[in-house]
Amino acid sequence: MAVSYKDAGVDVERGYKAVELIKKHTASTFNKNVLGDLGSFGGFYSIADQDLKEPVLVSGTDGVGTKLKYAFLRGKHDTVGIDCVAMCANDVVCQGAKPLFFLDYIAVGRLDPFKAEKIVSGVAEGCRLAGCALIGGETAEMPGFYKDGEYDLAGFCVGIVDKADIINGADIAAGDALIGLASSGLHSNGFSLVRKLLGEDVKTLETLGKKSGLNLLDEVLTPTKIYVETILNLAARFKIKGAAHITGGGFIENIPRIFPAGTGAEIDINSYPRPAVFSLLKELSALDDERFYNTFNAGIGMVLCVADSIKSDVVRAAEECGERAFVIGKTVKGGGVRLVR
Repeated sequence: MAVSYKDAGVDVERGYKAVELIKKHTASTFNKNVLGDLGSFGGFYSIADQDLKEPVLVSGTDGVGTKLKYAFLRGKHDTVGIDCVAMCANDVVCQGAKPLFFLDYIAVGRLDPFKAEKIVSGVAEGCRLAGCALIGGETAEMPGFYKDGEYDLAGFCVGIVDKADIINGADIAAGDALIGLASSGLHSNGFSLVRKLLGEDVKTLETLGKKSGLNLLDEVLTPTKIYVETILNLAARFKIKGAAHITGGGFIENIPRIFPAGTGAEIDINSYPRPAVFSLLKELSALDDERFYNTFNAGIGMVLCVADSIKSDVVRAAEECGERAFVIGKTVKGGGVRLVR
Protein backbone atom coordinates (compact mmCIF):
# COMPACT_ATOMS: atom_id res chain seq x y z
CA MET A 1 0.00 0.00 0.00
CA ALA A 2 1.41 3.40 -1.02
CA VAL A 3 2.18 5.98 1.67
CA SER A 4 1.82 9.58 0.48
CA TYR A 5 3.24 12.90 1.63
CA LYS A 6 -0.23 13.68 2.96
CA ASP A 7 -0.13 10.51 5.04
CA ALA A 8 3.08 11.86 6.59
CA GLY A 9 1.26 15.05 7.61
CA VAL A 10 2.09 17.43 4.76
CA ASP A 11 -0.90 18.46 2.64
CA VAL A 12 0.23 20.34 -0.47
CA GLU A 13 -3.38 21.33 -1.18
CA ARG A 14 -3.41 23.36 2.03
CA GLY A 15 -0.21 25.00 0.84
CA TYR A 16 -1.78 25.92 -2.49
CA LYS A 17 -4.79 27.37 -0.67
CA ALA A 18 -2.56 29.44 1.62
CA VAL A 19 -0.68 30.90 -1.35
CA GLU A 20 -3.95 31.81 -3.03
CA LEU A 21 -5.23 33.54 0.10
CA ILE A 22 -2.09 35.59 0.75
CA LYS A 23 -1.59 36.87 -2.80
CA LYS A 24 -3.82 39.89 -2.29
CA HIS A 25 -1.87 40.89 0.81
CA THR A 26 1.52 40.68 -0.86
CA ALA A 27 0.21 42.53 -3.93
CA SER A 28 -0.87 45.41 -1.70
CA THR A 29 2.82 46.10 -0.93
CA PHE A 30 4.07 46.07 -4.53
CA ASN A 31 5.47 49.09 -6.32
CA LYS A 32 6.88 49.64 -9.80
CA ASN A 33 10.22 48.13 -8.78
CA VAL A 34 8.72 44.70 -8.10
CA LEU A 35 9.15 42.45 -11.13
CA GLY A 36 6.76 39.54 -11.45
CA ASP A 37 4.54 37.94 -8.83
CA LEU A 38 4.59 35.10 -6.31
CA GLY A 39 5.18 31.71 -7.83
CA SER A 40 8.74 31.95 -9.13
CA PHE A 41 11.69 30.52 -7.20
CA GLY A 42 12.95 33.99 -6.31
CA GLY A 43 11.57 37.46 -5.87
CA PHE A 44 12.75 40.24 -8.17
CA TYR A 45 13.22 43.88 -7.30
CA SER A 46 14.77 46.49 -9.60
CA ILE A 47 17.13 49.09 -8.13
CA ALA A 48 17.70 50.86 -11.44
CA ASP A 49 15.99 54.13 -10.46
CA GLN A 50 17.47 54.75 -7.01
CA ASP A 51 19.56 57.72 -8.22
CA LEU A 52 22.46 56.99 -5.88
CA LYS A 53 26.15 57.60 -6.62
CA GLU A 54 27.46 54.59 -4.70
CA PRO A 55 24.48 52.42 -3.76
CA VAL A 56 25.02 50.07 -0.82
CA LEU A 57 22.62 47.30 0.14
CA VAL A 58 21.92 46.85 3.85
CA SER A 59 20.23 43.70 5.17
CA GLY A 60 18.73 42.59 8.46
CA THR A 61 17.01 39.46 9.72
CA ASP A 62 15.05 38.64 12.86
CA GLY A 63 11.97 36.92 14.22
CA VAL A 64 9.14 37.63 16.63
CA GLY A 65 10.43 35.36 19.39
CA THR A 66 8.29 34.03 22.22
CA LYS A 67 5.85 36.91 21.95
CA LEU A 68 4.16 34.43 19.62
CA LYS A 69 3.01 32.50 22.69
CA TYR A 70 0.54 35.30 23.41
CA ALA A 71 -0.70 35.23 19.82
CA PHE A 72 -1.43 31.52 20.31
CA LEU A 73 -3.13 32.27 23.63
CA ARG A 74 -5.35 35.00 22.20
CA GLY A 75 -5.95 33.34 18.85
CA LYS A 76 -4.91 36.66 17.33
CA HIS A 77 -2.50 36.31 14.43
CA ASP A 78 -2.86 39.51 12.39
CA THR A 79 -0.39 41.72 14.28
CA VAL A 80 2.72 39.58 14.87
CA GLY A 81 3.65 40.07 11.22
CA ILE A 82 4.05 43.78 11.95
CA ASP A 83 6.49 42.84 14.71
CA CYS A 84 8.44 40.66 12.30
CA VAL A 85 8.87 43.47 9.77
CA ALA A 86 9.62 46.03 12.47
CA MET A 87 12.44 44.01 13.98
CA CYS A 88 14.18 43.86 10.60
CA ALA A 89 13.28 47.21 9.01
CA ASN A 90 14.14 49.20 12.15
CA ASP A 91 17.61 47.64 12.14
CA VAL A 92 18.15 48.47 8.48
CA VAL A 93 17.04 52.10 8.81
CA CYS A 94 19.51 52.58 11.70
CA GLN A 95 22.19 52.65 9.01
CA GLY A 96 20.28 55.28 7.04
CA ALA A 97 19.02 52.72 4.53
CA LYS A 98 15.59 52.84 2.92
CA PRO A 99 13.96 49.38 3.13
CA LEU A 100 13.29 47.99 -0.35
CA PHE A 101 11.85 44.52 0.11
CA PHE A 102 11.03 41.88 2.69
CA LEU A 103 10.68 38.09 2.74
CA ASP A 104 9.03 36.08 5.50
CA TYR A 105 9.31 32.51 6.78
CA ILE A 106 6.49 30.72 8.57
CA ALA A 107 7.07 27.25 10.00
CA VAL A 108 4.11 25.28 11.34
CA GLY A 109 3.25 21.73 12.37
CA ARG A 110 -0.05 21.66 10.48
CA LEU A 111 -0.82 24.42 8.03
CA ASP A 112 -4.10 26.27 8.43
CA PRO A 113 -4.41 28.39 5.25
CA PHE A 114 -6.73 30.91 6.91
CA LYS A 115 -4.39 31.40 9.89
CA ALA A 116 -1.50 31.77 7.46
CA GLU A 117 -3.46 34.48 5.68
CA LYS A 118 -3.92 36.35 8.97
CA ILE A 119 -0.20 36.15 9.70
CA VAL A 120 0.78 37.39 6.25
CA SER A 121 -1.79 40.18 6.40
CA GLY A 122 0.19 41.51 9.36
CA VAL A 123 3.47 41.12 7.50
CA ALA A 124 1.98 43.07 4.59
CA GLU A 125 0.77 45.82 6.93
CA GLY A 126 4.27 46.04 8.42
CA CYS A 127 5.73 46.32 4.93
CA ARG A 128 3.35 49.13 4.04
CA LEU A 129 4.34 50.97 7.22
CA ALA A 130 8.03 50.45 6.42
CA GLY A 131 7.57 51.42 2.77
CA CYS A 132 8.92 48.14 1.42
CA ALA A 133 7.54 45.36 -0.77
CA LEU A 134 6.78 41.81 0.35
CA ILE A 135 8.18 39.97 -2.65
CA GLY A 136 8.18 36.39 -1.41
CA GLY A 137 8.50 34.00 1.47
CA GLU A 138 8.20 30.42 2.61
CA THR A 139 5.55 28.50 4.51
CA ALA A 140 6.97 25.24 5.80
CA GLU A 141 4.65 22.52 7.07
CA MET A 142 6.65 20.42 9.53
CA PRO A 143 4.48 17.75 11.18
CA GLY A 144 5.64 16.63 14.60
CA PHE A 145 8.03 19.56 14.96
CA TYR A 146 5.66 22.15 16.45
CA LYS A 147 2.78 21.76 18.90
CA ASP A 148 -0.73 21.92 17.49
CA GLY A 149 -1.70 25.50 16.77
CA GLU A 150 1.82 26.86 17.14
CA TYR A 151 4.22 28.28 14.56
CA ASP A 152 7.38 30.32 14.20
CA LEU A 153 7.70 33.52 12.21
CA ALA A 154 10.86 35.20 10.96
CA GLY A 155 11.96 37.29 8.01
CA PHE A 156 14.57 39.52 6.49
CA CYS A 157 14.72 42.97 4.95
CA VAL A 158 17.03 44.53 2.37
CA GLY A 159 17.46 48.29 2.13
CA ILE A 160 19.62 50.70 0.17
CA VAL A 161 21.63 53.81 1.00
CA ASP A 162 24.21 55.96 -0.74
CA LYS A 163 27.64 55.14 0.71
CA ALA A 164 28.20 58.78 1.64
CA ASP A 165 24.96 58.80 3.66
CA ILE A 166 25.53 55.68 5.75
CA ILE A 167 24.86 56.25 9.45
CA ASN A 168 27.69 54.41 11.19
CA GLY A 169 28.55 56.32 14.38
CA ALA A 170 32.05 57.25 13.20
CA ASP A 171 31.57 60.96 14.05
CA ILE A 172 30.15 60.44 17.53
CA ALA A 173 32.14 62.16 20.29
CA ALA A 174 31.69 63.01 23.94
CA GLY A 175 29.15 65.79 24.45
CA ASP A 176 26.70 64.72 21.76
CA ALA A 177 23.01 64.47 22.65
CA LEU A 178 21.00 61.25 22.81
CA ILE A 179 17.36 61.50 21.75
CA GLY A 180 14.89 58.74 22.57
CA LEU A 181 11.85 57.96 20.44
CA ALA A 182 9.05 56.40 22.46
CA SER A 183 8.20 52.75 21.97
CA SER A 184 4.67 51.48 21.43
CA GLY A 185 5.09 49.19 24.42
CA LEU A 186 6.98 45.95 24.97
CA HIS A 187 7.87 45.56 21.29
CA SER A 188 9.29 42.06 20.68
CA ASN A 189 12.01 41.57 23.28
CA GLY A 190 12.25 40.24 26.79
CA PHE A 191 9.18 38.06 26.35
CA SER A 192 10.67 34.98 28.00
CA LEU A 193 10.80 37.07 31.19
CA VAL A 194 7.45 38.75 30.44
CA ARG A 195 5.81 35.33 30.20
CA LYS A 196 7.39 34.23 33.46
CA LEU A 197 6.21 37.37 35.25
CA LEU A 198 2.73 37.78 33.74
CA GLY A 199 1.88 34.14 33.10
CA GLU A 200 0.55 32.50 29.98
CA ASP A 201 -3.18 32.25 30.53
CA VAL A 202 -6.01 34.71 30.05
CA LYS A 203 -7.25 34.58 33.64
CA THR A 204 -3.87 35.48 35.14
CA LEU A 205 -3.41 38.34 32.68
CA GLU A 206 -6.89 39.67 33.44
CA THR A 207 -6.33 39.47 37.20
CA LEU A 208 -2.96 41.22 37.06
CA GLY A 209 -4.39 43.78 34.66
CA LYS A 210 -7.24 44.70 36.97
CA LYS A 211 -4.82 45.20 39.87
CA SER A 212 -2.54 47.42 37.82
CA GLY A 213 -5.17 49.23 35.77
CA LEU A 214 -3.82 47.80 32.51
CA ASN A 215 -5.34 45.75 29.73
CA LEU A 216 -2.51 43.23 29.64
CA LEU A 217 -4.22 41.14 26.98
CA ASP A 218 -3.74 44.09 24.65
CA GLU A 219 -0.37 45.19 26.03
CA VAL A 220 1.37 41.89 25.28
CA LEU A 221 0.34 41.95 21.62
CA THR A 222 0.73 45.64 20.82
CA PRO A 223 2.87 45.63 17.64
CA THR A 224 6.43 46.92 17.57
CA LYS A 225 6.59 50.51 16.32
CA ILE A 226 8.15 50.99 12.90
CA TYR A 227 10.41 54.07 12.78
CA VAL A 228 11.42 53.98 9.11
CA GLU A 229 9.54 57.03 7.85
CA THR A 230 10.64 59.15 10.80
CA ILE A 231 14.32 58.20 10.61
CA LEU A 232 14.52 58.76 6.87
CA ASN A 233 12.77 62.12 7.26
CA LEU A 234 15.15 63.22 10.03
CA ALA A 235 18.24 61.96 8.20
CA ALA A 236 17.28 64.05 5.18
CA ARG A 237 17.15 67.20 7.33
CA PHE A 238 19.81 66.70 10.00
CA LYS A 239 23.14 65.02 10.58
CA ILE A 240 22.18 61.86 12.46
CA LYS A 241 25.47 60.55 13.81
CA GLY A 242 24.11 57.25 15.06
CA ALA A 243 20.87 55.35 15.56
CA ALA A 244 20.31 52.43 17.93
CA HIS A 245 17.28 50.15 17.75
CA ILE A 246 16.51 49.16 21.35
CA THR A 247 15.88 45.44 21.06
CA GLY A 248 17.28 42.46 22.98
CA GLY A 249 19.86 43.76 25.44
CA GLY A 250 17.92 46.97 26.07
CA PHE A 251 19.78 50.23 26.64
CA ILE A 252 22.87 48.59 28.06
CA GLU A 253 23.88 46.56 25.02
CA ASN A 254 22.32 48.38 22.08
CA ILE A 255 23.30 52.01 22.62
CA PRO A 256 27.07 51.32 22.83
CA ARG A 257 26.91 49.42 19.51
CA ILE A 258 26.84 52.74 17.65
CA PHE A 259 29.77 54.34 19.52
CA PRO A 260 33.42 54.47 18.46
CA ALA A 261 35.98 53.19 20.97
CA GLY A 262 36.40 55.41 24.00
CA THR A 263 32.82 56.72 24.00
CA GLY A 264 30.01 55.84 26.39
CA ALA A 265 26.59 57.12 27.39
CA GLU A 266 24.94 58.70 30.36
CA ILE A 267 21.17 58.14 30.38
CA ASP A 268 18.75 59.95 32.67
CA ILE A 269 16.01 57.40 33.24
CA ASN A 270 13.73 60.11 34.64
CA SER A 271 13.96 62.19 31.45
CA TYR A 272 10.89 60.59 29.87
CA PRO A 273 7.66 59.00 31.12
CA ARG A 274 8.03 55.24 31.51
CA PRO A 275 4.84 53.41 30.43
CA ALA A 276 2.90 51.68 33.20
CA VAL A 277 3.52 48.17 31.86
CA PHE A 278 7.24 48.60 32.50
CA SER A 279 6.60 49.81 36.03
CA LEU A 280 4.58 46.65 36.60
CA LEU A 281 7.38 44.47 35.21
CA LYS A 282 9.93 46.32 37.35
CA GLU A 283 7.84 45.66 40.44
CA LEU A 284 7.18 42.00 39.65
CA SER A 285 10.77 41.23 38.68
CA ALA A 286 12.47 43.21 41.47
CA LEU A 287 15.35 43.76 39.03
CA ASP A 288 17.81 46.55 39.69
CA ASP A 289 18.03 49.32 37.10
CA GLU A 290 21.06 47.85 35.36
CA ARG A 291 19.46 44.48 34.71
CA PHE A 292 16.03 45.93 33.93
CA TYR A 293 17.39 48.28 31.27
CA ASN A 294 19.47 45.40 29.95
CA THR A 295 16.29 43.40 29.28
CA PHE A 296 13.51 45.76 28.17
CA ASN A 297 13.22 48.87 26.00
CA ALA A 298 11.58 50.54 29.02
CA GLY A 299 9.56 52.86 26.80
CA ILE A 300 12.23 53.92 24.29
CA GLY A 301 12.35 52.04 21.00
CA MET A 302 15.00 54.04 19.15
CA VAL A 303 17.89 56.24 20.28
CA LEU A 304 19.45 58.85 17.99
CA CYS A 305 22.79 60.55 18.51
CA VAL A 306 23.11 64.13 17.24
CA ALA A 307 25.24 67.18 17.93
CA ASP A 308 24.13 68.88 21.14
CA SER A 309 23.54 72.13 19.23
CA ILE A 310 20.67 70.66 17.17
CA LYS A 311 19.00 68.44 19.77
CA SER A 312 15.96 70.71 20.24
CA ASP A 313 15.43 71.00 16.50
CA VAL A 314 15.61 67.22 16.07
CA VAL A 315 13.15 66.63 18.91
CA ARG A 316 10.75 69.14 17.38
CA ALA A 317 11.07 67.56 13.93
CA ALA A 318 10.51 64.08 15.35
CA GLU A 319 7.36 65.30 17.06
CA GLU A 320 6.19 66.75 13.75
CA CYS A 321 6.57 63.23 12.36
CA GLY A 322 4.18 61.97 15.03
CA GLU A 323 6.77 60.67 17.49
CA ARG A 324 7.07 61.30 21.20
CA ALA A 325 10.71 62.34 21.47
CA PHE A 326 12.89 63.17 24.47
CA VAL A 327 16.47 64.19 25.15
CA ILE A 328 17.38 61.24 27.37
CA GLY A 329 21.11 61.69 27.83
CA LYS A 330 24.49 62.44 26.36
CA THR A 331 27.67 60.79 25.20
CA VAL A 332 30.66 60.79 27.53
CA LYS A 333 34.26 59.67 27.49
CA GLY A 334 34.80 56.08 28.54
CA GLY A 335 32.49 53.25 27.57
CA GLY A 336 29.25 51.46 28.30
CA VAL A 337 26.03 53.02 29.62
CA ARG A 338 25.63 54.74 32.96
CA LEU A 339 22.09 55.17 34.27
CA VAL A 340 21.37 58.25 36.36
CA ARG A 341 18.28 59.76 37.97
